[in-house]
Amino acid sequence: MIMTSPQQSAADPFVLGPPPTGRLVTTVDELVVRAPAQRIFEVAAAVEHWPAYLPHYRYVRFRESRRDGGGIVEMAANRPFGPFNWPTWWLSEMAVNREVPWVRFRHIGGVTTRMDVEWSFTPVDGGTLTRIVHVWDGPNWPLIGPFAATQVIAPVFVHGIASRTLAGLAKVAERHT
Repeated sequence: MIMTSPQQSAADPFVLGPPPTGRLVTTVDELVVRAPAQRIFEVAAAVEHWPAYLPHYRYVRFRESRRDGGGIVEMAANRPFGPFNWPTWWLSEMAVNREVPWVRFRHIGGVTTRMDVEWSFTPVDGGTLTRIVHVWDGPNWPLIGPFAATQVIAPVFVHGIASRTLAGLAKVAERHT
């Protein structure tokens, strides 16, 4: 595991552009959060705190830190199915832009490798439209990859976890406004 100690300077941020278009799968989860954009952005960007707020997250660990607050981050969450949980895991490059603001990820490990993710925060009447966009061409599995991506992984797992994450972080941001 690579870690950056406080004595070391963190590396340059990852350059992660907006999610590409024309991918096999685009999953959008959005919610108007009754909090200022800066508040929900701060909550979303502090991924290391997600397990304290979100019961479906098992852990979030930075393997490497970058100057922007991003880095290489390992995440594990459960996708609940009634009384049962299906464990998931992924590894991402993470970039943070405090000026715009946005948080972006590119999955580099796990079933969702090569998935691009963007969290965006747009002020609207009554709060902040917080949107998570996942785009992906699916896993490199012969014959079943596209089916698995469009019929199971994106709608059941990606949306299932992202919608819970967004709702949970919204509650955190709203109670601290």
